[in-house]
Amino acid sequence: MTTGTTETSGASHTDIHTQDYSALADGTPVRRWTLERDGTRVRVLTYGGIVQSVEVPDRDGVRGPVALELPDLAAYEEFSAPCFGALVGRYANRIADAGFVLDGTAHRLTPNEGRNHVHGGARGFDKRVWEAREVPDGVRLSLVAEDGEEGFPGRLAVSVTYTLDPGGALRIEYRATTDAPTVVNLTNHTYWNMAGADGSSALGHELRIAAGRITPVDGASLPTGELAAVEGTRFDFRRPKPVGAGYDHNYVLDTATDDGVAAELYSPPPGGC
Repeated sequence: MTTGTTETSGASHTDIHTQDYSALADGTPVRRWTLERDGTRVRVLTYGGIVQSVEVPDRDGVRGPVALELPDLAAYEEFSAPCFGALVGRYANRIADAGFVLDGTAHRLTPNEGRNHVHGGARGFDKRVWEAREVPDGVRLSLVAEDGEEGFPGRLAVSVTYTLDPGGALRIEYRATTDAPTVVNLTNHTYWNMAGADGSSALGHELRIAAGRITPVDGASLPTGELAAVEGTRFDFRRPKPVGAGYDHNYVLDTATDDGVAAELYSPPPGGC
């Protein structure tokens, strides 16, 4: 349920609104930020930095959703799949045996997927309420992860900025600084469906990835340390082709591409973007 008042700013080319949205089960208030520009509308929650919705015009100019969303804040707290739409940190993906050695020192992390650590641990960045402030064309979220949180060394100050570019493209920029050697791997965990996120499957979308190699994984989805060529395998998306199920791998991006685009997803007619 949305409560409170809405604030509006005309300080940029993007229409920016912020409002009281709801509260977590423990009573912590959460706000929602709405960005609109050139037909695109994006809503971001301060809880987990969640991209709650992305709406863009389709090929006929009709605006519709292309990111999956849940109905309310309680659904995000309770949803069984991790990090739905959220920011992931301090370390996205898996760390084997919930530990690593850095500069000769062993660090033990919170195991939260069997004996392994995944997506920041029991209380990763997806479960934090971020501070938010307006910036030109968007909103900047920030938080501090103290030394030792989830077992990671170093005090880490993080900011993530959501803005809309001319034409309505959503840009997400990450920045982190630390006072000690550490590991960090930040990402966004939005689920996309270019066909409109109306219940139809995203399988069959045309996918292109400018990557000639992947990192193979073992039975626990942990990278083995190898770099395997995609040529001649189902992982080769250097030319657009329909995507199917069964992909949960890192792609090693090529250093140079003809158009500078790392990955591209397209929904063929009817509908979609």
